[in-house]
Amino acid sequence: MRRIAIVGAGQAGLHLALALSAAEYDVTLVTDRTAQEVRAGRVMSTQLLFGPARHLERDAGLNLWDATAPGVSALRLTVWDPPGKSALTFTGRFDEPPHSVDQRVKMAGWLGLYEARGGRVRYACATPGSLPELAAGHDLTIVASGRGDLTRLFARNPLYCPFDRPQRTLACVYVHGIAAPADHPEPQARANVVAGAGEVFVLPALTTGGPCGIVLFEALPGGPFDCWLDQPSPDGCVTRALGLLRTYAPGEYELCRDARPTDAGATLYGAITPTVRHPVAEVAPGTYVLGMADTVVTNDPVTGQGANNAARSAAVYLDAILERGDGPFDPEWMQTAFDTYWQHARQVTEFTNLMLEPPPQHVQRLLAAAAEHPAVAHRFVNGYADPADYHAWLMTAAQADAYLTAAGAAN
Repeated sequence: MRRIAIVGAGQAGLHLALALSAAEYDVTLVTDRTAQEVRAGRVMSTQLLFGPARHLERDAGLNLWDATAPGVSALRLTVWDPPGKSALTFTGRFDEPPHSVDQRVKMAGWLGLYEARGGRVRYACATPGSLPELAAGHDLTIVASGRGDLTRLFARNPLYCPFDRPQRTLACVYVHGIAAPADHPEPQARANVVAGAGEVFVLPALTTGGPCGIVLFEALPGGPFDCWLDQPSPDGCVTRALGLLRTYAPGEYELCRDARPTDAGATLYGAITPTVRHPVAEVAPGTYVLGMADTVVTNDPVTGQGANNAARSAAVYLDAILERGDGPFDPEWMQTAFDTYWQHARQVTEFTNLMLEPPPQHVQRLLAAAAEHPAVAHRFVNGYADPADYHAWLMTAAQADAYLTAAGAAN
């Protein structure tokens, strides 16, 4: 029986650990928190899992919240330019509703399931110094810990991502009390793009106490949304968020005005540097480990792709491991496994990086067309499920103009 160690018990690590255990591999999962500690801790993300990633979870038998997490029927995008005044808005329905499950619920649930099935867990804080011994005792060691010192073992690859600093500062809070717009009572996600300030996303989710909403600020550094350095309490976060919405996105404020935090751990603050890293690290002479998901491809959450990338990475690596059979998990195999994943992750990264930049003229034309043509809105919204589609019509001015002409939406 082949022995595999997985460092990190998040979306990617737990998905892969559970799937490999089901395939009768000898798996050791390394994490520094128990399921109880995860569930009682602070929120960790603002995840939204789209249709293709939900299928991957379903195929692995990990879709434990399909009946309880609210399905997101549509995405409404509003551009506020100048701030406080709506310049355009449109709504597109998802062909397959995504959903959001608080990672405190999901990771605690999956970790408990892994242990209940007899999975081995080593409760420890993995460090660069502990990896050589771990890797020496296993046929394959995978690092699925997307933050901290372990990521620095994997060299940055500037060829695939140009940023060397965060492009947004982030603040999110889980809340109760968000209202639905009168014209769309079903659960929907809303994106508010505010000129000179950044973005505010509001989406339904499932948390430890049941259904809730998430409010996420993506603040342009130095702009009016960039005001979270003091990391206020959940109540303070909601108060500040409502003040900002009232000024810069008043339509969203009206829907959120009765918001209140879900619990004492309902806030998350920080900043992420979008990064692509080389996937193979030599932790001792002749001893190598493989990075996966956020460890080696880190995107800003502005496009909501993090959990989806993690699910895809777990599925790709699972297939590569199963296909390898008794062959060696050498650096060449590791690179090939990553390259297969990168075929998808590259398109996600390029789309996300485009959305972090000031919107070029052709993107502005597409958004304006979406406000007038439901077919354009539908295609834009459903591209989030698989950003590969954007590469046929969104990424360049020539593609955009050709698409708008063919769709009868050109000015």
